Amino acid sequence: MTKPRHPHTPPKPKTFGRNALAAAAAAIGLGGALLAVFLRSKKNPAEHAAPDLALDKPRPGADDRAPDAFRPDPTVVPTKAERESLRPATGPAPSFAADRGSTLG
Repeated sequence: MTKPRHPHTPPKPKTFGRNALAAAAAAIGLGGALLAVFLRSKKNPAEHAAPDLALDKPRPGADDRAPDAFRPDPTVVPTKAERESLRPATGPAPSFAADRGSTLG
């Protein structure tokens, strides 16, 4: 037989389902964050260290020059293809709005 409840005592809330859903959502979020940290910590095998950019390396000054392998040759004449690729773009600028009178139809 059940005990009669006092008339002024409020019933206990049944929130086990909500609490379980909140705990599951927190566990999924924490798992996703840990997975993101794990995947981000993997090094890309195509990347390599750049010793000239190390923090303990002195910064280049105004008198420092690039290594010879990275300096362009000022005596080389550009080919026609190189000259064409460096030509500035001409013509109307692209736009979302059509010009009046120039559309077909």
